[in-house]
Amino acid sequence: MRIVALEEHATLPGFAAELEAQAPSDRGGRGGNPRAAELEDIFGDRLRLMDESGITQTVLSVPGPGPVRLAPDAGVDYARRYNDGLAKVVGERPDRFASFAHLPLGQPSAAADELERAVTQLGLRGTLISGTTKGVFLDDPAFAPLLARAEKLDVPIYIHPGVPPDSVRKAYYDGYSPHLSQIFATAGWGWHIETGVHILRMVLSGTFDKHPKLRVIVGHMGECLPFMLARCDDFMGQKLTGLPRTVSQTILDHVTITTAGFYSVPPFLAALLTFGADRIMFSIDYPFSRIDLQRAFLDALPVTPSDREKIAHRNADKLLKLV
Repeated sequence: MRIVALEEHATLPGFAAELEAQAPSDRGGRGGNPRAAELEDIFGDRLRLMDESGITQTVLSVPGPGPVRLAPDAGVDYARRYNDGLAKVVGERPDRFASFAHLPLGQPSAAADELERAVTQLGLRGTLISGTTKGVFLDDPAFAPLLARAEKLDVPIYIHPGVPPDSVRKAYYDGYSPHLSQIFATAGWGWHIETGVHILRMVLSGTFDKHPKLRVIVGHMGECLPFMLARCDDFMGQKLTGLPRTVSQTILDHVTITTAGFYSVPPFLAALLTFGADRIMFSIDYPFSRIDLQRAFLDALPVTPSDREKIAHRNADKLLKLV
């Protein structure tokens, strides 16, 4: 069975060091990204593990909002060179890899132009963004050019979690050991709540109604949305929102979710019963999750063979035009 995974992170040699040199971060001061070697190793262990678990193709994405940390012109140039490098990697093994574009989100109009170049000239499949941009969500009118361009190009925007703004982190997640507070704010809880909020803001602001062809992807079994949609409809109905669709219908019309980083059945069942098999795609979240565990989870899903194929590759192939 063909298997596609599409929240699979990668970095290219030299770019992290360049970013640190121009805009040092707290992480850089503590010795850099502990996953740096795995993120940069695309044709070595990553490909070997894909082979061992029968993963046909992965869609690469650069984690983090790197270009935002740079001056405007430098950020645009950095993103362009990064996308050129990603396209070169894909060109070496197009049967095994595709990629999302890395965009200079601090300049939304330039980001829209770079998305178009990356898609039409380089063959990239959309873009992945990491959380808010300087504390601002995609419902901000400044991002309208980027959303309109994604519509025009018929490519999705993958909204991945990002580091929460300092004010949110301090109010909600501080007060424990530094490491525990960091994990509480990110992978252990905060990331997923914030990404769910990101989608809800796009609904409640009418962003999806202004961009009726926009397609969005979120990972981690739906970022808490599956078990909350009915509640949202109950308390934020159309009389209150003034919108032409219910919250749940808007999300189901525009959002596809992935299994990235989750490999237990209860959250999958909530996702399946809420979103349906046509709106769920297999993902791993490599190198932050194990490929073998995710593959075993896919094989054990309590679904029909037809639905397993949709989740494994058909939905991704259609949305990203991979075949």
